[in-house]
Amino acid sequence: MPNIKSAMKRVKVIKKKNLRNRMIKSAMRTTVKKYDVALQNGVADAQTLSRTASAIDKAASKGVIHKNAANRKKARLAKRLNKAAAAN
Repeated sequence: MPNIKSAMKRVKVIKKKNLRNRMIKSAMRTTVKKYDVALQNGVADAQTLSRTASAIDKAASKGVIHKNAANRKKARLAKRLNKAAAAN
């Protein structure tokens, strides 16, 4: 435990930010998992992709993941949806 007052504050602030970041990242991962399940069951559509992309964009806008990583994830999800649609 730090002895300096400013260091004590930093510990509190970091703990709060860490919790917030974990919640956002967890919500994003949960949405992606739901998308995967919908894709496997053949019920994924553009609306499902839109919802998932929105969760990814939210994580990127909050700085939890990098914007290029968010774009890469969205592109891969769209690619999988298109591949599944072409197979049907």
